[in-house]
Amino acid sequence: MTATAIETTGLAAGAWTFDAAHSEVGFTVRHAGISKVRGKFTDIAASLELGETAEESSVTATIQAASFSSGDEGRDGHVRSADFFDVETHPTLSFASNSVSIDDDAFELAGELTIRGIAKPVVFKGEFNGVAVDPFGATRAGFEAKTVISRKEFGLTWNAALEAGGVLVSDKVTITLDVAFVKAA
Repeated sequence: MTATAIETTGLAAGAWTFDAAHSEVGFTVRHAGISKVRGKFTDIAASLELGETAEESSVTATIQAASFSSGDEGRDGHVRSADFFDVETHPTLSFASNSVSIDDDAFELAGELTIRGIAKPVVFKGEFNGVAVDPFGATRAGFEAKTVISRKEFGLTWNAALEAGGVLVSDKVTITLDVAFVKAA
């Protein structure tokens, strides 16, 4: 993507600060083969550095694993335990991009996702939702994206067999981003 293409999006080159109050990093996983469990992480730090071109841009994020929330304290405690995230040993999840490509309002963000100390390549596919100046003069940009991972690839192997066949927790997890960034002054 050329500098002109970045300029037409309204995104200015430079540092952008993650807006945690207007963002959500969530997940969906199939439970017992019949329903989906949704949840989110509530303690996230991220930064967006926009270059003159997409190739010169980068995103990094660190998530506190203990901030996992699915709305059920019993399940949340289990997911924070050694059976899943093992937050005592692996307190953070992280992402660092290694490439960004943009085509109109669609983008692909490729990088390494690290969970339980295991780093794997992932590609988030998403949409640029636009830029707006809020009533306080801050320039904001919004993005939505998702990727699907195999939790087993990240050492998240706990499961339980179902009487009728299959397992309690699916291997595939969809990670969704609905995030906002504010242009640094």
